[in-house]
Amino acid sequence: MLSTNGEYHSLEIPETVLPVTSSQQETDEISQEASVGTPTKFYGRYSDCMEMYAPADTVVKYLNAHGSWFTRCAEPMKVQPLGENGYALTIGRFGSFGYEVEPKIGLELLPPDEGVYRIRTIPIPDYQPPGYDVDYRASLQLRDLAQDASNNPGEVTRVEWKLDLVVQLHFPRFIQRLPKSLIQSTGDRLLNQIVRQVSRRLTRKVQEDFHQSLEVSFFGSSNKKR
Repeated sequence: MLSTNGEYHSLEIPETVLPVTSSQQETDEISQEASVGTPTKFYGRYSDCMEMYAPADTVVKYLNAHGSWFTRCAEPMKVQPLGENGYALTIGRFGSFGYEVEPKIGLELLPPDEGVYRIRTIPIPDYQPPGYDVDYRASLQLRDLAQDASNNPGEVTRVEWKLDLVVQLHFPRFIQRLPKSLIQSTGDRLLNQIVRQVSRRLTRKVQEDFHQSLEVSFFGSSNKKR
C-alpha cells in the first residue's frame, strides 16, 4: 500500500496464491524478472471540491502562480520542476512479495482555457517508467458561491475538480501467476486508496496555504467530499 508519509507498506495478498521461493536469492531474482505479456489496466474516475474564502479572481491569481506553492503543498511527495508549467512527482513506494515500484510521473498544469484548468501527464526527460504507464487527465473549474453562502461571511469560491486516471502495469511473470481477478481487484482497490489519500492531503494543504497567504481563517469543516 502507498504511504503518503514516506513510509513503505506492502500489499496484502493471501499467501495461499503466492509462488513459493526457496531462498532470498531466488526471491531477488524473481523480483528482477522481465515483464512480459499484455499490461494490466486499472482505471478510475474521481471528483471532489474545495472551498476558498475569497473572490474568484483572487483564487485565479493563486492558482496561476502555482510555481510558488505547488512544490510546498505536494510534500511529502518529491517534486522537481519541469519547465514553466510542469512538475515531476515521485508519488511514493509500494509493492508486494519482492515486486516494488516507486511511481514517478510528469504533470503539466495548463493555463486556464475559458475558465477551466487542466492537468495532464507529460514525459519526464531522460526517464523511462519501469514497468508502468500513467495517463492522468484532470480538470478544475471555479464556481462563485457568493449568492449561495448566506450562512458564511464574505465571498466563497468553490474549486471543483474531476480526474480520469488510467494506469497500466507490466507485471513480472511471478505476479502474472496469480489469479487475474485477484490482481485486478487488488489493483483497483490500491488505486482508489492512493487517489483518495493523496487528493485529501493535497486539498487540505492547498486550502491552508491559500488562506494563510491571505491571512484569512480557514474553516476546515466546510470542505465537502464527494
